[in-house]
Amino acid sequence: MRLTALLTALFLPLMTAPALAQGQFSPAITVNDSAITGYELDQRTRLLTLFRSPGDVAALARTQLIEERLKQEEMDRRGIKITPEDLKSEVEAFAERASLTPDLFGQVLSENGIASTTLEQFVKVGVTWRDYIRLRYSSQAQISDADIARATSQQNSGTDALEVLLTEIIIPAPPPRAAEASGIAEQIAQSRSQAAFEAAARKYSALPSRANGGRLNWLPLSNYPPALQGLISGLSIGEVTAPIQIPNGIALFQMRGIREVPQARPTPTAIDYATYAVAGDVRAAQVVAQRLDTCNDLYGAAKGQPADVLVRETVAPSQVPEDVALELAKLDRDETSVALTRGNATLLVMMCGRTYGDALADPEALRAQLQSQRLEGFANALLADLRAAATIRQ
Repeated sequence: MRLTALLTALFLPLMTAPALAQGQFSPAITVNDSAITGYELDQRTRLLTLFRSPGDVAALARTQLIEERLKQEEMDRRGIKITPEDLKSEVEAFAERASLTPDLFGQVLSENGIASTTLEQFVKVGVTWRDYIRLRYSSQAQISDADIARATSQQNSGTDALEVLLTEIIIPAPPPRAAEASGIAEQIAQSRSQAAFEAAARKYSALPSRANGGRLNWLPLSNYPPALQGLISGLSIGEVTAPIQIPNGIALFQMRGIREVPQARPTPTAIDYATYAVAGDVRAAQVVAQRLDTCNDLYGAAKGQPADVLVRETVAPSQVPEDVALELAKLDRDETSVALTRGNATLLVMMCGRTYGDALADPEALRAQLQSQRLEGFANALLADLRAAATIRQ
């Protein structure tokens, strides 16, 4: 009897679990014979939200998981796998690109309700698929010297580029105010009145530009984060972006003008920038900024302080955190911004320089870029074939 009572005590919580929790692990989507559960959809949505992915993250989560099932099935058929050691290294590298140690990155995931296995699966499929595509199509993706010459000629042909005239709002949205800020942002996004948008900027925006209604000067579209360039360029005059989630805030942009400019610079291939967490309010950060002539001066300003208060790195534009990237878009070399905060500190952001692809100076860099584009084309075509042949139930 005591054994029966003990077993009952152990298993009763399982038998009385809420139906909602049980349903989380029921198939929400099936891809051929593989199921995607509600739990997986929720986890991927959380992950994409943490990554500040633009657009409808719930819809993006569904698309990504379906495509990953198709990729995994293809790789399973081909016997393509990643070792546990290599996966661990890739996850650690992923954390490093976010300027975090693996342990601290794991803590960030946990605080946002994301299991470590969710990130591991995301990284595993992405890395393995990349390697598989290279292995399968490398011989077909070779770039000849003639390809290099043709691409160089096209780059130097004086094609036009786009500049945009925007009005900006960033609404502070720390967790206690997230729901309120989201409601305000949704209301603002419905307006096409420039006067109403500027009034909202003066009332709600946390940026210094609120003083003039959030109005920005003409800026190259290529200055903005790659993930937002298509969203911004697709706006008509007066139209407002959907609310864009950034760390502890929500951004909105209204289009006031768009124009083509001749002989455009190439799109930046790398951004050299620094962030310095200055203890205190904006005025303290402004005092520091006034003493800076170049990014190298930051090392003296941060001397004797913990290493993590000053971060300088050179990365691809897509790897810059979105709130920082929006500030960098407005800066030229050695200019600063003190519009952002991190906890109780003001984040001084400084543009150290942009690197532009120069095919004449570095033809091998152009070769690698063209090969990457060609491999991406093969990958997209293969994925489209896999999807067309699959049975997907949603």
